[in-house]
Amino acid sequence: MAATIKLGVSTCLLGEKVRFDGGHKHNRYITQVLGQFFDFIPVCPESECGLGIPRETMRLVGDANNPRLITNKNHIDHTDKMLSWSAKRLSSLEKEDLCGFIFKKDSPSSGLHRVKVYNDKGQPVKNGRGLFAAEFTKRFPRIPVEEEGRLNDPALRENFIERVFAMKRWREALHRRRTMGNLVDFHTREKLLIMAHSQERYREMGRLVATGKQLKTADIYMRYEALLFRALDLKGTVSKHTNVLMHILGYFKKQLSADEKKEVLELIQSYRSGYLPLIVPVTLMNHFVRKYRQPYLSLQTYLNPHPIDLQLRNHV
Repeated sequence: MAATIKLGVSTCLLGEKVRFDGGHKHNRYITQVLGQFFDFIPVCPESECGLGIPRETMRLVGDANNPRLITNKNHIDHTDKMLSWSAKRLSSLEKEDLCGFIFKKDSPSSGLHRVKVYNDKGQPVKNGRGLFAAEFTKRFPRIPVEEEGRLNDPALRENFIERVFAMKRWREALHRRRTMGNLVDFHTREKLLIMAHSQERYREMGRLVATGKQLKTADIYMRYEALLFRALDLKGTVSKHTNVLMHILGYFKKQLSADEKKEVLELIQSYRSGYLPLIVPVTLMNHFVRKYRQPYLSLQTYLNPHPIDLQLRNHV
């Protein structure tokens, strides 16, 4: 995909010395691997809102749904300062056309999951979200988000990057003329990818597209976007992928020889049993798409949802 794909990233993960102690948390997977395919927009809420480097450590205090950002030693409340800065920064990020964001785990400003929130007895409970991360997800509920630590999980990593590329394709669809014909074309290309996440959502989206003449096009696009990313938020599983692979196989029932069909079924079963990664049966499917010039499958993003160089399906 030649067009620029922008990812927001916590600045310290890029190796910049912006943390409270003047250090960084350089993540080489982000800079060296993902950096080949994405342009990064760095964000450090604490340094950018004027708290300085180095600075006193902070933590979240109070209600997990509405915590305060308090310094550990002098008990200075930086909540209002952080929220005021966040509103302005989010407005500037809106112009960047981000397709995803990678946050720093455990941070009281940028942590996305299970951030410590201290109650009135000084006891921590891991049920919070950093102030900036919370504001970001409220402002941009569709944009794929993840923490750098969770990218170590192959399934979570593949799902996140897949959603990022899906966001880019959807943004490109929105830049074209918004007609029912173009929406049907997009839905057709994404069919198998959506099915690998949720057949129920795919059917719901199909029903929506089928009502095209009964609703305003703008309303349909808005509803379709919500359903699309609700579907992709659901994790693809071995069972779901197996169903999609068998669905693909059905397109070749008049073309594959008995030996070829046997080979495909053996690979699918080996994948289903955990002996092979997803890339193996998908690679064979791509081979047959080219060999037999299958026009419908050649358009399916499921078979090539992200650059093969990322090797994301080598581990799921």
